[in-house]
Amino acid sequence: MKLPAQISAVTFDVGGTLIQPWPSVGHIYAEAAVRHGVKNVSAELLNKRFAAAWSALNEFKHTRSDWARLVDETFRGLTDQPPSRTFFPELYERFAGVGAWRVFEDVLPTLDALASRGLKLGIISNWDERLRPLLRELRLHDCFDIIVVSCEAGCAKPSQRIFKAAAEKLGRPAQAILHVGDSLAHDAQGAIAAGMQALLLQRASKIAGADAINSLRELYSEPERTAPAR
Repeated sequence: MKLPAQISAVTFDVGGTLIQPWPSVGHIYAEAAVRHGVKNVSAELLNKRFAAAWSALNEFKHTRSDWARLVDETFRGLTDQPPSRTFFPELYERFAGVGAWRVFEDVLPTLDALASRGLKLGIISNWDERLRPLLRELRLHDCFDIIVVSCEAGCAKPSQRIFKAAAEKLGRPAQAILHVGDSLAHDAQGAIAAGMQALLLQRASKIAGADAINSLRELYSEPERTAPAR
């Protein structure tokens, strides 16, 4: 696809857009649980329970206590004591390091291609104090001109405030910024409400429309053209 001429900056979500838990949240949770004597838990079960607990959240501010409650809910009924009283601190530290994350393969080529075209790059993320050190360990931090994190901004996506804070840091009007993320409500709708343009990243889908892409490579690569029939 070709970015509109008025776009002079691109901002990105982090989780699910630039990086993902590796091998999965469930695998990491299960490993910690087994080390603490929890039996009969599998990565598959914990992935399902985590997804259900996450989708049931009403308000999540990405604080340590919020994460503790989410982990406790994921393990509800599976442990004698809630993880917040046992192995949650271990999990919290585990997700602060590179061993629990993988950078998607399309990220660095995309960032290089966009930067080479003179576009400013930024991050707008709902995260906690672990994000900046993690990005440095993953060698992503210096790829961006600005990084706006909810725990520092005092507001979270989809609030217009966090998007407007990013626009101000970039020194660009909102309409000149394209935001890319994997959440319809938090990323696409939040950015549009703040006056930005937006693309929804749908990695697991093979169907994309005018406002959605399946890979970050689509931000700089031209679509393949079929040779005309002779």
